[in-house]
Amino acid sequence: MADMLDCVELQTDPNPQHAVVWLHGLGADGYDFVPIVRELELVGAPPARYLFPHAPQIPVTINGGYVMRAWYDITGTEFEGREDEARLRASAAAVERLIGREVSRGVPRKRVVLAGFSQGGAITLLAGMRAVEPLAGLLALSTYLPLAGRAQSEATAVSRSIPIFMAHGTGDQVITFARSTASRDRLKALGYTVEWHEYPMEHSVNADEVRAIAAFLRRVLV
Repeated sequence: MADMLDCVELQTDPNPQHAVVWLHGLGADGYDFVPIVRELELVGAPPARYLFPHAPQIPVTINGGYVMRAWYDITGTEFEGREDEARLRASAAAVERLIGREVSRGVPRKRVVLAGFSQGGAITLLAGMRAVEPLAGLLALSTYLPLAGRAQSEATAVSRSIPIFMAHGTGDQVITFARSTASRDRLKALGYTVEWHEYPMEHSVNADEVRAIAAFLRRVLV
């Protein structure tokens, strides 16, 4: 049996009816976004169980083969280099198992939001577009659509009903603003509803974005 991802877990309610699975970026870990839970609470996010899984430790080519937490390898900048399809798919499958565990704990898929930043956002979009049962929503932050050439053939009809929140910094030098807007446009062309936000920031999350995320969670976690 495939391993379940190790997670940091927080609850903002003793008996949560909703869950948010939040994936970190390259080189970080599950603790990276734990502070955002309190920030979201302060601006009215609904009660939920938050799961922050740790990515596996792998050598990352673009960082000289240094071993770090990553959802997949990166061999080059932007569109250079081949995508690490095997690890992309393995990470998406691992996230799907985590969602399945939440269902077994009593939270139906329609009350689960899948979220991710940077690499984590790429896995969010990859897994979300291939969902065979709907989720409450997808949060794709400072990220892009991986395996874009396969999107049309692999996207499920069910997944097109899942609302997507995308946000990006206009000054992002890690994943360029142009790459993210191209991903947004690709998703829209495939029939997805994308709520788009852009901010004058680099590869990060700011307070205005946190407020927008809380509003999105209020809308989809019902």
